[in-house]
Amino acid sequence: MLRRDFMSLFAGAVIAGPRLAIAQTQSKVYRVGTLLPGPPLAENSPLGAILLQKLAQHGYTLGKNLTFEARGAGGQVGKLGEIVRAMKADQVDVIVVGGYPTALACKAANVPTVVYIGAGDPVATRLIDSLAHPGGNITGISDDATVLATKRLSLIKQAVPKVQRVAMLWNRDDLGMSMRYDASAGAARSLGVAVQPLGLREPDDFNGVFEAMDRDRPDAIFMVADALTTLNRKRVFDYAGAHQIPALYEYDVPNVHDGGLMSYGPDLKESMERAADLTARIFAGARPADLPFEEPTRYKLVINLKTAKATGIELPENFVALADEVIE
Repeated sequence: MLRRDFMSLFAGAVIAGPRLAIAQTQSKVYRVGTLLPGPPLAENSPLGAILLQKLAQHGYTLGKNLTFEARGAGGQVGKLGEIVRAMKADQVDVIVVGGYPTALACKAANVPTVVYIGAGDPVATRLIDSLAHPGGNITGISDDATVLATKRLSLIKQAVPKVQRVAMLWNRDDLGMSMRYDASAGAARSLGVAVQPLGLREPDDFNGVFEAMDRDRPDAIFMVADALTTLNRKRVFDYAGAHQIPALYEYDVPNVHDGGLMSYGPDLKESMERAADLTARIFAGARPADLPFEEPTRYKLVINLKTAKATGIELPENFVALADEVIE
């Protein structure tokens, strides 16, 4: 009788065990945060919505077993460390970030982090040990800056066949972006194009940049994206349009969709979807240290013909025909 009671109890425990484990998993509420050096990536923004939709496909649904916290530094990069520490205190499980300064702040706080855009070469900047074995608290998406820079400069040559000099704008205080500038400048020189280096450190520096281009007019402009340049993008749009200088940007969102002429870069929808996949794996117990960095597989040339027509900039038809997306 005792043996029979024991076996019944044991069998019940075996059956109930997995159910209990499932119930415990389902009852856990996971916390995902997003952090950018500029404005926050809200849940109703295009990329924020993609992140949440993809997480829902993995079984993490907002309002059920997932909460979402969107934060941004508003261009005040010095506040990133404080924001990350506050998110860590709120017990955020994973922070999805953009930009090198943001990733660096997350590394310092030792918070599980997924980079989806713009951190530069994570090995060269010492964010991680290697792409295959990051070895710390950061994983994510990172493109090959040298290959991408060469492609971008070759597109500028196709857009402006007689290009001799390209003005390059970038934030000197952002290590990741400075390395991207170096790669772009090297690509330009390899294609026989002179570089007009116009580094910035603060918004007021744009006045000096525009004065430099007034004195020595470039044939084209290339802007490296970070919080400083992105927050001041419309000033660059206006200058380039007023002086009929073709300008290429790294990303279509927000640049070309906000009035910039053209961009070539990774498909941000794909990058965010893959960042969501990595986030889901961390929720399931994987360590960022063991999740290799990935490269984008889709890149887009986006052209805003509405801007071209409004500013009187003529682009060759064979160049426009290369576009993956044309805004009219």
